[in-house]
Amino acid sequence: MSDALVIFTPSGKRGRFALGTPVLTAARQLGVDLDSVCGGRGICSKCQISPGLGEYSKHGVTVAPDALSEWNAVEQRYHDKRGLKEGRRLGCQAKVMDDVVIDVPPESQVHRQVVRKAATARAMTMDPATRLYFVEVQEPDMHEPSGDFERLAKALRTEWEIPGITAGLDVLRKLQPTLREGKWRVTVALHKDHKPGPHRVLDIWPGLYEGGLYGLAIDLGSTTIAAHLCDLRTGEVVISSGIMNPQIRFGEDLMSRVSYVMMNPGGDVEMTRAVREGMDALIAAISEEAQVNAREIMEAVIVCNPVMHHLFLGIDPVELGQAPFALATSDAISLDIRELDMKAVNPAARGYLLPCIAGHVGADAAAVALSESPETSEDLVLVVDVGTNAEILLGDKRRVLACSSPTGPAFEGAQISSGQRAAPGAIEKIEIDPVTKEPRFRVIGCELWSDEAGFDEATAQSGITGICGSGIIEAVAEMRMAGLVDASGLIGSAEQTGTWRNQPEGRTHAYLIHDATDTGGPRITVTQGDIRAIQLAKSALYAGARLLMDEIGTDHVDRVVLAGAFGAHISAKHAMVLGMIPDALLKNVTSAGNAAGTGARMALCSIAARNAIEGTVRRIHKVETAIEPRFQEHFVNANALPHAVDKFPELSKIVTLPDVSFNTGGGDSDGGRRRRRKA
Repeated sequence: MSDALVIFTPSGKRGRFALGTPVLTAARQLGVDLDSVCGGRGICSKCQISPGLGEYSKHGVTVAPDALSEWNAVEQRYHDKRGLKEGRRLGCQAKVMDDVVIDVPPESQVHRQVVRKAATARAMTMDPATRLYFVEVQEPDMHEPSGDFERLAKALRTEWEIPGITAGLDVLRKLQPTLREGKWRVTVALHKDHKPGPHRVLDIWPGLYEGGLYGLAIDLGSTTIAAHLCDLRTGEVVISSGIMNPQIRFGEDLMSRVSYVMMNPGGDVEMTRAVREGMDALIAAISEEAQVNAREIMEAVIVCNPVMHHLFLGIDPVELGQAPFALATSDAISLDIRELDMKAVNPAARGYLLPCIAGHVGADAAAVALSESPETSEDLVLVVDVGTNAEILLGDKRRVLACSSPTGPAFEGAQISSGQRAAPGAIEKIEIDPVTKEPRFRVIGCELWSDEAGFDEATAQSGITGICGSGIIEAVAEMRMAGLVDASGLIGSAEQTGTWRNQPEGRTHAYLIHDATDTGGPRITVTQGDIRAIQLAKSALYAGARLLMDEIGTDHVDRVVLAGAFGAHISAKHAMVLGMIPDALLKNVTSAGNAAGTGARMALCSIAARNAIEGTVRRIHKVETAIEPRFQEHFVNANALPHAVDKFPELSKIVTLPDVSFNTGGGDSDGGRRRRRKA
């Protein structure tokens, strides 16, 4: 073998390289975002990477322990001086010796990921499980023997009508010195959720405690982890942040991760450790930024899909990879955070995971249901939480249905030729003039359009680096509206479309958006492969929604709510041009922002909300796309742009899609002549 396949995550970029090629060189040639400032001398450590190990069935490769060159003296010297995390290598020193999957961690990326799951503004009804209570405890008396804890319980019963308490060893160890330091006046943090049982003492302070009391609402997605630090007394979001899910190196989508577990004994343990360490590091980082002590964080509510749910809890997810897709448990879970190896919170902090709806519809979908309340809607509403795995809810006050659909990572910018995650410099919005076929675009971090004065200066630092998920969606839709791509998804030639920007690429064509190769920058195009990737993703999404509509017996929905980071950054018109969502009045297509995160915050701030959603999920009817034969029929029809069968009358009132049809010969086809006659 003279070369080897190198696959980078999270970008999904891949290529074959001669044996002995440094990883950093391979990354640069593929346009992978891997930092380095020392010229590859092993000094700066910016190019740290994490090589995979084992069988990756989705990629069709098995990574051997010797896929990279042996640990060398430069790496050892750096490790002795500053330390490298376990499993990390320096990309400038490690050389490709065999097929390998390589993860680029966030700290090694030049353009840091923007996790666009910001907290959505929402007034919270405050009824938290964790509260503070100030009490005066009776001093010990030899004539009335009782323990300090029992007298604390009596004080809480007398002063606050709290019938009973329990506490862990951490609290019992600090109880006596705290009581005496406070001269028998103390503040206790008590946790009591909606389930029967005593209050739990989480912490105790001498005197009147006037410090912070915080909780975390965490949206644990397959691609990103977003955390919102909330004040448990006001419901205010103090700070929000996120990271890439470190499990991406084991597989970009959920079934790839389940497959990794099946093929690699102990793979589930690896992934559990990775996601827990990543979440703990995220919590520590936002706490430090907000200047909040770990001891003040008393609670965390976590929402996630079923596979992430099992992997986070340390449960083997293999059963979720095969029919009947059985969950270990679908009920809500309350537990001590320390059981999950979380160190960046109070040692006695409590965790709550919302219930899962069914095998592939998880606690994140339950959180969306809590946030959007389709069961109370007077009209028929379709709620779509778009991500690597889409959760879809359809219903009104009579009935609510749910399903999940495997859209894959294309909407996140992965598996796209010029694609990247959302980061400064990534194209996020684009318009194509239907007459001149010329594009104008905006990038993350700059409010100016590319044809406006000052754009070059404003983007000089970030550069124009690629195209993210919302950008590629708009690009494909704009190409369809401009007559550059036909209803089947085929890109026309320059002769057929009337623009030099449609350029040959092998046997197909690609549309050129931006070319900075003369200054060492990237060449950003939309290729035929990109169109196909978006078609597959949007078809899965639409087919899932259409399946629920069939089940309810309708061809029309009154409202569409787009949730998730993607939903907040894509226009309704572009989504409908592609046929991602059913036809509806554009004014009735709205964004809910990070609805799963909002649902997590609601459950964090209110035990009544927890009780409500646990009842609601039992009434939601799950439709299983994996075994429903109509799903494939809907999927195939949805490959067309916008659709091969279903009509879009509301869309046609505002957009006229060109009636073009291209062949693969690159000549002046009938479709090309027909387009020019119409023009």
